[in-house]
Amino acid sequence: MLRALYIVIIAICILPTLPGLVGVLVSAFGYVPPIGLNQFSLDGFAQVFDWQGIWQSIGLTVWSAIASSYLACLLTFAILKASWGTRFWRKIELSLSPLLAMPHVAFAIGFAFLFAPTGMGVRALHSLFGFEASASNVDAMALLVKDPYALGLIVMLALKEVPFLLLMSISILAQLNIEHTEKVSASLGYSKSQMWWKCILPQWFRKLRFPMLAVIAYSLSVVDVALIIGPTNPPTLAVLVWQWFSDPDLQLLPRAAAGAVVLFVIASLLIGFARGFEWTLTKGLRRWQYSGRFGVALPGKSIFAGLLSLAIVMLPLLALWSIAQRWRFPDLLPSRYSERFWQFEWQGLISTINQSVSIALISAMIALFLAVLAHEYRIRYRLQVPGYIIAIPMLLPQLSLLFGLQVATLYISSDAYYLWVNWAHVFFAFPFVYLSLDGPWRSFNPTLTRVALSLGKTPLQAWYSVKLPILLPAIVFAWAVGISVSLAQYLPTLMLGGGRISTITTEAVALSSGFDRRVTAIYAIWQAILPLLFFSFAIIISRLQVRYRRLSIKGLIPNESLSRKPRHP
Repeated sequence: MLRALYIVIIAICILPTLPGLVGVLVSAFGYVPPIGLNQFSLDGFAQVFDWQGIWQSIGLTVWSAIASSYLACLLTFAILKASWGTRFWRKIELSLSPLLAMPHVAFAIGFAFLFAPTGMGVRALHSLFGFEASASNVDAMALLVKDPYALGLIVMLALKEVPFLLLMSISILAQLNIEHTEKVSASLGYSKSQMWWKCILPQWFRKLRFPMLAVIAYSLSVVDVALIIGPTNPPTLAVLVWQWFSDPDLQLLPRAAAGAVVLFVIASLLIGFARGFEWTLTKGLRRWQYSGRFGVALPGKSIFAGLLSLAIVMLPLLALWSIAQRWRFPDLLPSRYSERFWQFEWQGLISTINQSVSIALISAMIALFLAVLAHEYRIRYRLQVPGYIIAIPMLLPQLSLLFGLQVATLYISSDAYYLWVNWAHVFFAFPFVYLSLDGPWRSFNPTLTRVALSLGKTPLQAWYSVKLPILLPAIVFAWAVGISVSLAQYLPTLMLGGGRISTITTEAVALSSGFDRRVTAIYAIWQAILPLLFFSFAIIISRLQVRYRRLSIKGLIPNESLSRKPRHP
């Protein structure tokens, strides 16, 4: 039974990458029979590289992906170095769930409201310090929103990826035995700062390989965030390819598919670059690890406090914009308030929220079920799909997969939009859920299950009575991660939904491009609140379960399996 279900996992979550890549590759070479293109050619690639500003767009894409990813890595290391093993780290752990819950789109909209030329940042400077809001000064503030150098995109992506890298670092640092390393380093005369740079950094950076590759791939291929705060003339390559896919002239589809192939090639090269940089830093040129005792102090606690403060400020700012009827620049606060924007949007907003939540619940439950089965199969059998293959949807640009998947779905059933959107969300959420469960499943002591089996329990009863209660907090958290990933999906919803399935994310991105800020703020608020509600629910369930287990161990709650009287023959 488990083998059959594992085949289903492969069919749903792994094999679709093949038609996705083959479909976009064939289309890039001009073979698209449904629109009358029946001969292979290189015209699509020629049109891509003839596009004015294409090399600048590629340069912006590579620059923003590398700079934001390694800036996020440096900030994460600074936070870990300053707070690991201290009381402040406990505060960081409590803050990770809310920070992870806020989707990239909501964070980007809040970031734009703060740092736009007429945003709250300029207003606060004018009101508090007499900052003159002249045209030149306002233009200078525009370097963080839709700037031609992608600086705002880099800063925003780096800040948003820090909580993810912190979460991935928890299990990594637990394996490194920091306390023992610190004692040995102190006996050799190294300070704590020097120990982190010379001993912990090489090991941590090497084990952070997979999360860093996921961050680089996302930064390279992100469309929704780049539409909100990224450069526009030219845009990043992912946005440019998406605009080509949206072109009403179907004869230009080979150009869009060729752009997606170019994006895939760039992603592959950047993955190779990341691996080469990691090897160079940790093994190739490692003289810095034993030459002298330098150790640069980094303000890690201040960095995390700034990140948390930025996230905390965004929700009240969005709420303020949603009820602002009249707000002249550079006034710090609105002069008139009104709830009429909520009243006008409420009916459509409720239907969009219901559809978003239903898709998220269905896809997250399916992804969680498949991830649990995959881990159980990995424990029981040696023959299994490697982890890096399961992670392919995380490591490849979505545009490089979705066009081929879209073509494949048209051959099966062209009007089952709701089904295909749910499947696409499962496809992209499964790797995140699987990764979330990887650490807890590996740390579980299998002796507990063997003891239950020796006492006469069936494998299913042993799993339900022993393993499930211990791993329930991790399972609930992985379920919340799956919901968060589903709620944040933009391109899969648009492409496989054919524009007929609207979610809170698709509406928020559409409204952010020049629509009324008040309506944009309303959708951004709900896009931030929904994942937070599910993460809060996961935290409550986890704490109640831990408390119940403690009371059960102390004997305050009778254990049904232990209180039964033994049967005598």
